[in-house]
Amino acid sequence: MAIKASFCLHYVPILLILALATRSEAGGIAIYWGQNGNEGTLAETCATGNYDYVNIAFLSTFGSGRNAMLNLAGHCDPYTPNGCVSLSSDIKSCQSKGIKVMLSIGGGAGAYSIASPGDAYQVATYLWNNFLGGKSPSRPLGDAILDGIDFDLESGEGPYWGDLAKNLAKYSNRGNKKVYLTAAPQCPFPDACVGGALQTGVFDYVWVQFYNNPPCQYNQENVTSFPDSWKQWISSIPAKKIFLGLPAAPDAAGSGFIPVGDLTSQVLPAIKGSTKYGGVMLWSKYYDDQTGYSSSIKSHV
Repeated sequence: MAIKASFCLHYVPILLILALATRSEAGGIAIYWGQNGNEGTLAETCATGNYDYVNIAFLSTFGSGRNAMLNLAGHCDPYTPNGCVSLSSDIKSCQSKGIKVMLSIGGGAGAYSIASPGDAYQVATYLWNNFLGGKSPSRPLGDAILDGIDFDLESGEGPYWGDLAKNLAKYSNRGNKKVYLTAAPQCPFPDACVGGALQTGVFDYVWVQFYNNPPCQYNQENVTSFPDSWKQWISSIPAKKIFLGLPAAPDAAGSGFIPVGDLTSQVLPAIKGSTKYGGVMLWSKYYDDQTGYSSSIKSHV
């Protein structure tokens, strides 16, 4: 994930063709929270009413025999026993509003990998017992049961991420609470880290990072790059919904920020017709606070 322009006139027909070929569909907004201590609390984030999904970022260390560790950038102290359990009430507050809260695993600065199918099973068991519907005497976020796991894999390439996803998906058959699986791949297709896992068919929501990747993001210089990439993602990934992942401010990413006017008048009308359209993902709550981006686009998403 990051810090991780308007359309040219001849871009419009391409987007209109894409829009006319599909039907209208409503969407929601997903946000990443947890990587800046100045972005407000999790409860405050959900109280804005702007978000339908919140990804707690990140469980940045896990797998291959490592001791799993959260990194929530000053929101709490994961190195102290029970240092982050106070978030449990915030998670429940979000869920009481109908907001799905996921734990995002990975990130851009972590130490994580899955070494084998057995390792995938062990990590899935750990996630179930410590963050989902299982039992553990030392649940890092307290007794709140998260709605699912988000795969934000930006390192740790390997063939076993799909095994982790499939093991997690099996827990949806336990109890009354579904385990949602989401992912944040880069827009170059297929994603180098999670591309294979996305073909398992067990992911519910995929918020594709259409930023920091000029060949496939919204781009005035190459008028077909974004529409072609969007069509490839919605046609090639067996997920329930695909989201347009964007930085919430110009400073939130190296490239790929879309001004509100362009997003609402050109980009969203072109992609909302897809039956797989899920909405917009934003990086991150801190940057959204600076720009009010989600408030500006919510009625259009």
